[in-house]
Amino acid sequence: MNKSRLKLNNPLYFAFDSETGYTMNFKQLISFLILPLLLTGCGKKYTPKPRGYFRIEFPEKKYQLIDEGFPYKFDIPVYSSVKPDMDKLAEPYWVNVLIPENKAQIHISYKKINPSDYHKFTNEKESLTEARKIVLAKYIEESRKLAYKHAIKADAIEERIFLNPASKVYGTIYLIEGNAASPIQFYLTDSISHFLRGALYISEVPNIDSLKPVINFLEPDVIRLIESTTWN
Repeated sequence: MNKSRLKLNNPLYFAFDSETGYTMNFKQLISFLILPLLLTGCGKKYTPKPRGYFRIEFPEKKYQLIDEGFPYKFDIPVYSSVKPDMDKLAEPYWVNVLIPENKAQIHISYKKINPSDYHKFTNEKESLTEARKIVLAKYIEESRKLAYKHAIKADAIEERIFLNPASKVYGTIYLIEGNAASPIQFYLTDSISHFLRGALYISEVPNIDSLKPVINFLEPDVIRLIESTTWN
């Protein structure tokens, strides 16, 4: 019998191969026909769409001087406000510079460099000058440790020395790269009486892709605060 002429009882459900005499049901036929399409599709490179973020509108840069009976003064953005730090551990002259539109704040803490504080953590006797140096070194090291607490999530931490001899303001700025909640920290001092520490905090869950525009916008405000700082 010529297999190519084989009469099919139901052509809708069977297909015949004249060369091999192999009979396939309809489901097998469909699978056979679409297989090349699937293989072709698998060969195409899938390119995911980039993640989108909401457009952020930023206000114009303008500043005002804050000098409200503190032992320090500096410029802050007009779109921010200064509120006392209400934390139970807060000390006199600790404040928060609030920037609500960006869900951010610059935390400011202050300490008087008092040689008598030296005796709070040692019984050794030192001159007032040496005691002052030791107290200052302790505050500087504490600030450095606080900045490097973010090293776990940070990609890198860059330290920049700040010097303003005309205003007797000296310090270090810590620029923290990566998914850190505090991308900028710093301390300022006159090396004799004043020690001020600052840290920019952003309340959103850290995601460097979405926060980068906010950080780029707020960084000049922090730098302006640092550069304009003087002592009262």
